[in-house]
Amino acid sequence: MTQHKPLIVGIGGTTVAGSSTERALEIALAAAAEAGAETQLFGGAALVQLPLYTPGLTDRTAGEAALVAAVRAASGVIIASPGYHGSVSGLVKNAIDLLEETARDSRPYLADVPVGLIATAYGWQATGSTVAALRSIAHALRGWPTPFAATVNSAQAKLDAEGGCSDPAVTEQLRLVGRQVATAALRDYSARVAGGIAA
Repeated sequence: MTQHKPLIVGIGGTTVAGSSTERALEIALAAAAEAGAETQLFGGAALVQLPLYTPGLTDRTAGEAALVAAVRAASGVIIASPGYHGSVSGLVKNAIDLLEETARDSRPYLADVPVGLIATAYGWQATGSTVAALRSIAHALRGWPTPFAATVNSAQAKLDAEGGCSDPAVTEQLRLVGRQVATAALRDYSARVAGGIAA
């Protein structure tokens, strides 16, 4: 199937349905879609189905295979994590660990892929350390973290199921993450199309 737009994959959420983290990610993905990208979300419901990552297995679950396939096809990625005890949650880290399956690809991990980052926490302290951890992870995966990362203090900003937020400034920060990833992905995708490389 021919893909006519770059794909932005969102990874994030918690074990709680409708979490602030997943809603923040949805706002960023909506902005990426408005900018002209296709989007695919792997939220909490998908991540909780992933088994604990075990290297070297040849038989992966359908959920694992779907996430790896999406990231392989992605021109951009947005990762959103709650700040649990000052860092990335185990649920989100487990999904990221699964990207080890791409280590021997022609484009390993997130090499040269724009990566948007979002951290949510009930208070400011954990948001900063979680974003720092996500940046380190993106660099380790050879990705390009976008210049702006969004932090959401859930004690002050309430996100709703309709894609709204009680603080318009937070909404704009999340949308900026989505736009920055989409802009970089669209630029790269256009260059590859011009060179006859894109599918």
